[in-house]
Amino acid sequence: MPQTAKSSARRSKPSYTYSIIGVAIVLFILGFMGWLFLNIKQGSNALKENVPVSAYLVTSNKDSILAIQNYITSQPYSKNVTYVDKEKAKAIWLKDGGEDWKKILNENPLPESIDFYVKSEYVNKDSLAKISSIISAMFPGQVGDVQYKKNLVANLNEQADRVGLICLVIAVVLCIIVIISIDNTIRLAMFSNRFLIKTMQMVGATRGFIARPMDFRALLNGLISAVIAIVLLIAFIQWAENIVPELKAIHNSQLTFILFGGMILIGVTISFFSTHRSVMKYLRMKLDELY
Repeated sequence: MPQTAKSSARRSKPSYTYSIIGVAIVLFILGFMGWLFLNIKQGSNALKENVPVSAYLVTSNKDSILAIQNYITSQPYSKNVTYVDKEKAKAIWLKDGGEDWKKILNENPLPESIDFYVKSEYVNKDSLAKISSIISAMFPGQVGDVQYKKNLVANLNEQADRVGLICLVIAVVLCIIVIISIDNTIRLAMFSNRFLIKTMQMVGATRGFIARPMDFRALLNGLISAVIAIVLLIAFIQWAENIVPELKAIHNSQLTFILFGGMILIGVTISFFSTHRSVMKYLRMKLDELY
């Protein structure tokens, strides 16, 4: 009987390696898709935060202009607030292909403005309309109009909603596939250990005594698989960012670490529950049913 147990134990060792590699591959695919979704989201946010908003000034009083600029700067929605005087406005006009009016007009007709960008979560029709009305109401007679590209904002939000829905569907389907794939990989590994489990039970070991080391091993294997997948994903991300430098601009370290944490949690959790369920299953089966 001891020789049988030792033989079974030897046969079980390769299955752990295959299990770790199999789970690591699945977690890497999950991590890659997660990273891809994060880049799509960050890219969408970057596009939204490049929509300029201009508060055109009626007043020419420098103190009033500074007060307006400071107010907009202090708001949670604003980014990169700048004061555009008439000379800067003319330079922007000419840069954008506008004709020089010197031969027709003696004065610069362009108004001064406070230009700023809005954080992505505020780039929608309702929020921008509210921001515009608040600024106009806060400085009556000083701010004439607050303008932004309404059609661009509408198109960006429409595209973002469509892409978000597609990503959500893909994420749900992918999570189901990942859970099933990892579960099947673990169950296949435990299938090769079924005689070892039954042998330990036959020599008098309790269910807890049998399951405890295998559950611990499952936690360890899940962690190892996740670490392997994360290392591979980090290498891939670095390679991709070297090939496409624009990816570095939208890289979000905090979200990437959350993604890594999710990979570890999924790998460890599914490995543990799949292993524990398989061990309990074989402990309940009769010896003849194992063949």
